[in-house]
Formats: sequence, C-alpha cells, structure tokens
Amino acid sequence: MCGRYALTATPRDIFEFLSVISIDDFPKRYNIAPTQPILIVAAGERQAPGSNLPVRQAMLARWGFLPGWVKDPRDFPLLINARAETAAEKASFRAAMRHRRVLVPASGFYEWHRPGKEEGGKDGAGRAQAYWIRPKHGGILAFAGLMETWSSADGSEVDTAAILTTRANDAIAPIHDRMPVVIAPEDFERWLDCKTGEPRDVADLMRPAEPDLFEAIAVSDLVNKVSNMGPDLQAPVTPSVPLPAKRKPLPPKGGGQLSLF
Repeated sequence: MCGRYALTATPRDIFEFLSVISIDDFPKRYNIAPTQPILIVAAGERQAPGSNLPVRQAMLARWGFLPGWVKDPRDFPLLINARAETAAEKASFRAAMRHRRVLVPASGFYEWHRPGKEEGGKDGAGRAQAYWIRPKHGGILAFAGLMETWSSADGSEVDTAAILTTRANDAIAPIHDRMPVVIAPEDFERWLDCKTGEPRDVADLMRPAEPDLFEAIAVSDLVNKVSNMGPDLQAPVTPSVPLPAKRKPLPPKGGGQLSLF
C-alpha cells in the first residue's frame, strides 16, 4: 500500500522531468496524506506536428478516488490506492483505467514494517517501524495513477485520484507486501495515451520496480502525525527491530468488491 509520500522537488525539476505545459510554484511537502490535494500530470492536447511545446498538463486532485456514480462520498470508502492486478475489472476503477490514467510525481514514499512473531512482535501487531523509501540516486519518480472528476448534486466538481500499487519487489518485501507502480520516463507517453491505448496495452507497465531502484531508511514515528511536515521526518534512526531477510507474503484478502490496497 502507499499511504504517505513526499514531493520535495522544485517546480522546475518537475517541469523538466514530466514535460508539463506549465506549473505553479509550491512548497516542499514531506508528509502528503490521504484527502489532501496532490499534484498529478495528465495528457494534454496534442500539439501541431513539429512543435516542441510540452504536451502534458499538471493539476491538483484530492487524494481519495471517487467514481462518478457515487452519490454521497460520506457513504463510500476512501480509495487512495488501486490494485494494479484488478483495477481494469473493478467497477470503481474500470472507466479511469481506460480513459483517465495519470502520473503522480513523488520524491519517495513511506511504508511501515510491523514485526511478526518471529521478530518479537505479536501476530504482526507489534510496534510498527516507519521507513522512508526513496530512489538510491535521488531525483523524481512518477507513480502510476488514476483520476476521476466527481460531480455533486449541486453541480460542483472535485478532481480525485488514486495511486496504483503492485506486489513488492525483493528490496521492499521485507517491509511490506505492496508498493506503488513506478512508470519509467520512456513509458510516460504510452501510459498517458488513453485515446489509443487500452488497459491491456499498458498492463506490462504495472509491475514491481527493479530491486536496485530504492533504498529504505528507517525514520521516526513523526511521520505518523499528519501535522508533522518538516524535513526532520526523513532523518535516519536505528530501527527498533531489524528487518527479516525476506517477509512471508500475506494471505489474499477476501470478500468485498473494493480493495483499498
């Protein structure tokens, strides 16, 4: 799952990395949480042949996906993630997978390791250790995302988004069994092309990142509190419990049509 992430790159860095049409200035964000506005990038209008102008647009969306058919958000679960393996078939995400795929720029994400019995925990209910997971060589990432514009009964509209997740690679698996889908720069155009590209055409992109992409840094529990927003959230600490060599996969979740992570 991906329940917290950070975006500390400059607008200029994002402009160059994602080739957006324009982007407003914004502060560094070290603790982005569900229901907050997040930056997403969508395909823009195609430029004339030979044009070197950017073809993507940046916009803000609420992190918490709302399908268009939802009548009252208060009666609907908070969908911050969509499982890459099933999003194309799920009623909540099916239309967005076909028509509204986006990129979510990030500097990295946070995940929590909860010790199991073999690590001194109690059936996975021990004290969780937070990890800041970032690219080993720095820079910006682009998570695969989905967006939907939800309209209320009074006609007001809210742009909403979710981040796609997949099974964790070997580097992240000792911490958690899921991780965000990372789209490589050479695949941006294919992922965002919803006019000619169907979900089956981008299924191969929704795979775990290469094991050497990320490094995981143990951090304090300051990140647990949404109101904590400074760079000290990413300061390294000594983990309370060392990570196991390889975490056993969790059993599949049963029941219910909607999967949150």
